[in-house]
Amino acid sequence: MKKIFAVLNQMEVDGVIGRYAIGGAVGSIFWLEPITTKDLDVFVMLPTAPGGSLLTLGPIYEYLLAKGYVPQGQFIVIEGWAVEFVPPGTPLVEEALALAVERDVNGVLTRVFTAEHLAAICLQVGRPKDHDRVIRFVEAGVLDAELFEAILRRHDLMEKWHKFQKTYLEP
Repeated sequence: MKKIFAVLNQMEVDGVIGRYAIGGAVGSIFWLEPITTKDLDVFVMLPTAPGGSLLTLGPIYEYLLAKGYVPQGQFIVIEGWAVEFVPPGTPLVEEALALAVERDVNGVLTRVFTAEHLAAICLQVGRPKDHDRVIRFVEAGVLDAELFEAILRRHDLMEKWHKFQKTYLEP
């Protein structure tokens, strides 16, 4: 992963991408016990062309292809990992990207979504694997309850949280 984070940092320096942060399953590994995952979700602000408003992944692919990395479906394989570049699609993900925290991975800095934002995104998406991850965040005791609930309130997820608690967390 260290090599991937170095590539991402260089892409940001070179202006190919804007601010980025790691989310998804790999993002949760920074807060929870490691799990098996097949890909790396990189949430990224995409620069727009001067005078334009259209976002495109084209420059990312061009940059990485020139460095010898190859596309594979929706991913591009970087240092053996399937990496997906994902623009923020919701206000919650935009906030998570803006408030991502730096982590050192064997001497290379990267940004990762906070545990609270990761759990809130999982709650919002609501797939079975997301419910499992929220349970893991709660059981690991890594969520700051006040911060987590503030995020849920800002993004109108309190009702979903109460239903989740009744279904999964209450005896």
